[in-house]
Amino acid sequence: MKSTDYLPNKYAINDKYCTPDNKAIYTSFPSIYFYTKLVSIFAVANDQAIKGTLHDFQWIAASDEIFRAWEKAGGKICIEGMDNLKKVEGPVVFVGNHMSSHETLVLACVIHPVKRVLYVMKKDLVNFPLFGAVTVAREPIIVGRENPREDLQIVLKEGKKKLSEGKSIIIFPQKTRTKYFIEKEFNSLGVKLAQKNNVPVVPIAVLTDAWQNGKVIKDLGKMDMSKPTRYSFGEPMKVSNSADTHKYVLDFIKGKLIEWGREDLIVKEKVEGKKEKGEGI
Repeated sequence: MKSTDYLPNKYAINDKYCTPDNKAIYTSFPSIYFYTKLVSIFAVANDQAIKGTLHDFQWIAASDEIFRAWEKAGGKICIEGMDNLKKVEGPVVFVGNHMSSHETLVLACVIHPVKRVLYVMKKDLVNFPLFGAVTVAREPIIVGRENPREDLQIVLKEGKKKLSEGKSIIIFPQKTRTKYFIEKEFNSLGVKLAQKNNVPVVPIAVLTDAWQNGKVIKDLGKMDMSKPTRYSFGEPMKVSNSADTHKYVLDFIKGKLIEWGREDLIVKEKVEGKKEKGEGI
């Protein structure tokens, strides 16, 4: 029996999942419902983290509650390529674009029942109210995002340890979350980590701009539930040439954004006029 067999797995059983039409309940004020529910979920998880009882099952359950709260608020979640999570034994490095808090919160209940996973996260999240204790409890790899060379060493050192323990790692290589996919700000840190530890890279294409970044508090933006939330997992790729693998990840994400009709989000470099309040591009 695998260490993940006891975890609830209802999303990655099939290759694809898309929210059924009858899930929406609280559609009049979706943001109010979702944020109220989110705070209550994290209050419980935070208490568990402080008591040392936020184990894998509890973490998956909290992530699943957030997943369902999004659907009840009228949001549609479509995921594809989940069979790719099962194509290789052992840990992998997931590399994806980062648009909002959505992927940080819901990917756990999709991936973790198949592959035990942790995130590379920014240092300031450790002290974030409610979320901070939960972050620490899940033993992420913490970086500052201010010194790329230092972050590289931290990720390579800590990543080697985590991967040797059989844990997969999710890395969002962009400096900060933004709805724009800016190629020049998408570093190859995840690919380098995978290459040094001889594990495959699995790209994740993310489209979660339905959860907008807030103007005052970045995590408290408006919800536009008319926009579907989409995730796609690519084929696992062993790294024989880091440049080729990095290109494979970039092309996969760009290809999916184009397929989803969101080519407008792809930019090759930071462009004046693309900067939005709260996004920190």
